[in-house]
Amino acid sequence: MQRLMLTFYCFILSFFMYAEPSIMVGAECTNEYLPLLRGKRVALIVNQTSLAGGKHLPDVMVQNDITVKKVFAPEHGFRGNADAGESVTDGKDSKTGIPIISLYGKNKKPTAEQMKDIDVIVFDIQDVGARFYTYISTMHYAMEACAENGKEMIILDRPNPCDYIDGPILQKSFKSFVGIDPIPLLHGCTVGELARMINGEGWLSSQPRTCKLTVVSVKNWKHKQPYSLPVKPSPNLPNDRSIALYPSLCLFEATDVSVGRGTHYPFQILGAPDKKYGTFTFTPKSLPGFDKNPMHKNKPCFGTDLRETNLPKGFTLSYFLDFYKKSGAGAAFFTRPRWFDLLMGNSKVREDILKGKNEQEIKAGWKDELDKYKEIRKKYLLYK
Repeated sequence: MQRLMLTFYCFILSFFMYAEPSIMVGAECTNEYLPLLRGKRVALIVNQTSLAGGKHLPDVMVQNDITVKKVFAPEHGFRGNADAGESVTDGKDSKTGIPIISLYGKNKKPTAEQMKDIDVIVFDIQDVGARFYTYISTMHYAMEACAENGKEMIILDRPNPCDYIDGPILQKSFKSFVGIDPIPLLHGCTVGELARMINGEGWLSSQPRTCKLTVVSVKNWKHKQPYSLPVKPSPNLPNDRSIALYPSLCLFEATDVSVGRGTHYPFQILGAPDKKYGTFTFTPKSLPGFDKNPMHKNKPCFGTDLRETNLPKGFTLSYFLDFYKKSGAGAAFFTRPRWFDLLMGNSKVREDILKGKNEQEIKAGWKDELDKYKEIRKKYLLYK
């Protein structure tokens, strides 16, 4: 019996000795950033993903007597429940009374007036690794506002759940809110690393072209290590599968094909009101918490179910090329060609598709620029 008990205790001890330590996101490293904020007037850029040990970051700040003057809210709002593209209004947080100012709509960048009564902006939002996911555009504009107004920027870093490097580099003439910096579609950085790159490469349009920047790093995580999000980062990315498919399926938003908005499986199913696209069926509905006015609302759609398929390792054009061929519509398949180009960061990909090139041929067109980006990226990595 004693031998059994000794074996059991040895097993428990070895388990704890060799178990990987849990990941600590930047927001949980309060001993690093709270001292930097004491005595300062703080603005937060946060949403529903801004959690520290299960507590919302504004609550953590208030409980630690940090002077939070305002919250800047990104796309989808402070609580993350606004639809994609829906206007986000100013207001007050009902729990803390902190004023909320929208950074989505006409006012995408904090104004000099809004920056006047603060000393530092703290950015803590979960990204998903794709250039067109607009939280990193909000971060870029906040960095510009800090540079222009002599304020400090602190990034509370989080892991990248879609940690790949792929896709074309954004061309300058295709700069928009769904792509500001010359990075690939999948950038392979955390927001902290990306902020360091923006600063280091002088990509800000402000004078000066850099801001005072501090990154509070993630602990016990490294690149290529899987990371499952505890909270969905936006209404239509409800799980790990949707996040993995999002970079490849978002291109369909420039077509008449639904990505499943208005269902419980957005960015996991594809279809349109035409039987030529497949035998799988779904009907988009007004669905609070996901999408209140989805494409093809109340119309049966036919297409493909990706909920049980193997996930792509990064970015693939295979889904898009498949539907493009099934459509038989040629250029008319792109119902919003300019939007497709903005998402891709150039017009060449669309032009290559129209020329009948396959995925391998199209990807070869961005290999050289991607290799150059990888060398730039190495300078700013925090997690090897």
